[in-house]
Amino acid sequence: MAETKQRSVGAILTVLVISTMVMILNETTLSIALSTIMADFNVTADVVQWLTTGFMLTMAIVIPTTGFLIQRFKTRHIYFVAMALFIIGSLMGALAPTFGVLLAARVIQACGTAIITPLLMTVTLTIVPPERRCAMMGINSIVISVAPALGPTIAGLILNFFTWHYLFWLMVPIAVICLVIGIFLLQNVGENSAIPFDVFSVILSALAFGGIVYGFSTIGQLISGTSSAPMIALLAGIVFLAIFVYRQIVLGKRGRALLDMSAFSVRNFTFSVITVFCAMAMMLGTVNVLPIYLQSALMVTPLLVGLLLLPGGLLQGIVSPFIGRIYDNVGPRPLAVPGAILMAGSQWWLYFMISDDTSLWLIITAHVIFNIGMALVMTPLMTVSLSSLPMNLYSHGSAIMNTLQQLGGAAGTAIMIAAMSIGAARASSAGMAASAAQAAGTQEAFLAGGILGIVAIAASFFVTALDKAPKTVSESAPEHVAA
Repeated sequence: MAETKQRSVGAILTVLVISTMVMILNETTLSIALSTIMADFNVTADVVQWLTTGFMLTMAIVIPTTGFLIQRFKTRHIYFVAMALFIIGSLMGALAPTFGVLLAARVIQACGTAIITPLLMTVTLTIVPPERRCAMMGINSIVISVAPALGPTIAGLILNFFTWHYLFWLMVPIAVICLVIGIFLLQNVGENSAIPFDVFSVILSALAFGGIVYGFSTIGQLISGTSSAPMIALLAGIVFLAIFVYRQIVLGKRGRALLDMSAFSVRNFTFSVITVFCAMAMMLGTVNVLPIYLQSALMVTPLLVGLLLLPGGLLQGIVSPFIGRIYDNVGPRPLAVPGAILMAGSQWWLYFMISDDTSLWLIITAHVIFNIGMALVMTPLMTVSLSSLPMNLYSHGSAIMNTLQQLGGAAGTAIMIAAMSIGAARASSAGMAASAAQAAGTQEAFLAGGILGIVAIAASFFVTALDKAPKTVSESAPEHVAA
């Protein structure tokens, strides 16, 4: 009987892990194809970037609602809705006749992705026993941090032979297979409660996180002096965020919060979130900056760009599960602190060594070091942050963690690309050749990344090991898998 239930747990997690990996992989596959899409639809760079900005903006708006959704609705229902949205969005993207339809497709894809990621984390914490939790979270960290790193590699391979439409076509059959398998294998997990839905909190959440992500994503316009809209959006987002947080604190006292802020009263959760925020900012910033540098300064083809970024992503995927096992013996800090140092060190190394004739092997080495550091940070901190919470806060903690990962990714991408653009423009106006100016701008981007790395190092020192695993239903996990 116990063996049968264990297989059931494995089937549930396998379905969710594969589905989540497909969706998150999709998040960064378009980064190399943006220039081609600009030409096909005759749009400018500030317009085409909405394919990335719009995706992150939608994620930031939808994810805060998932704490409520997971507690209110059954696992199977949430999963089927997420997969259906992703499949519809992928089909729309593959067949998009106009840029507007393509943008709408990305928004619909993002809705599905925003739901599936917190669902994976919450289900893992609920059904996996504490002694096996970090090993499983190591696999989850592959999904959340490695998949975006592999996106450009897969996109480069596809674009070498096909058009950008096939970046969407690739997702459709895989997602359909996952959906069909989920119909037969996925079971409902945990118990649901009839929590009232607070519409005003959703509106505040959309205005807060939407304003902040938009402000970060367009901050280059503010720095260059072309528009003050990013500053207005950021300030408005911060104001609405303050109102949102206050309302959640009030509602949380009555058990009605859309996103329970009491998770931040747990020290491990708070400092882990800060570190992961900076890590995701550096990671997505690097994933977007390096392809631009490689293609514009070193004249590398999209296919080779993808291959150059492959070793780091693959190595991170290989070591993450092993780091999960090491965590069980040493705890989070001996892993997270060296990991943050490696991430920050690789950013500073890139800052000092980038030029218009940098060896590709040096770029690969720096990227590999960065990804090893990412694995050392993500696996233990995602485990200890959520495991430090009481069971009733799992879904809310997961939603908070995933929301701030999106904010971190948006902030890191925007800040590093803005620094690169401004640095390149300054170097060009000083008379540098185009490739040298691009390299100079890229140095500025990794200077910003290095500063984020210092913040990550400082926060990681405050994360401590759990004295005792919190009492949760996961200690008798299989009993909480419902038909």
